[in-house]
Amino acid sequence: MRDQLAAALGSPVVAMARLGGGDVAESYRVDLEDRRRVFAKTHRDPPAHFFSTEAEGLRWLREPGVLPVPDVLAVSDGDDGAAFLALEWIDEGGRAEDEAAFGRSLARLHRFGLPTFGRTDRRTTGSRALPNDPCDTWVEFFRERRLVPLRRLAGDSGALPVRTLEKLDAVIERLDEVGGPPEPPARLHGDLWAGNRIVDRAGRSWLIDPAAHGGHREFDLAMMRLFGGYGVDAFAAYDDEFPLADGWEQRIPLHQLAPLTVHAVKFGGGYAGATERALDAVLAS
Repeated sequence: MRDQLAAALGSPVVAMARLGGGDVAESYRVDLEDRRRVFAKTHRDPPAHFFSTEAEGLRWLREPGVLPVPDVLAVSDGDDGAAFLALEWIDEGGRAEDEAAFGRSLARLHRFGLPTFGRTDRRTTGSRALPNDPCDTWVEFFRERRLVPLRRLAGDSGALPVRTLEKLDAVIERLDEVGGPPEPPARLHGDLWAGNRIVDRAGRSWLIDPAAHGGHREFDLAMMRLFGGYGVDAFAAYDDEFPLADGWEQRIPLHQLAPLTVHAVKFGGGYAGATERALDAVLAS
């Protein structure tokens, strides 16, 4: 990878340091002879189009110009060597300066939209390679590209007990009723938990590690609520900039079903119980 990075970036690599974090790729701080520092990550056995899909997602998020997103400097899917993604380096600072500004900018990103629910390139996203074939409506997309495949994965792996799978079947059947009013496709990050936002030394929030696709904007907000890490001002400013439909907070458990089921499949533990509690909340609505 050192040689490929040097060739792609136009400068020899003088140092590489392994970084922590991530459960899929290996990440590095890379210093170049021309004094540039870049972020690079690699994968020893990547799925097809692994890094080019992420690179395209970063470009989609960067295109509207409303939120900082690292520039893609070089990308390889490993067809002729190592698979890697090289991005501009961000010096982290720790704490977001203005949560309200982040909320307003996220609303503008969502409003910029995408042509379809899913992805026009049909690339899968996420560690479980969930499909993103285009759909005309969000209900069709969430049912056929998220809940149905995840129900199959959870059933085949035994990650969820039968009673929980039966509740998931019931939500799939009732999705038209519980999904809220129709909305056009929003330009989603797709995995917007707090770990995929980094804050630079000026307090600006940057988006990284997307599973970008066209989806329901409430999905990103539900991910932000799943593990915490975002201030209340972000949600209030979002709603002020791009008002949400009535009952959006009651639909948070619905949008959290996909990530919770993924975590139940990957990690087990308490995620099976959390998935069932989310299902109970949806079915009670």
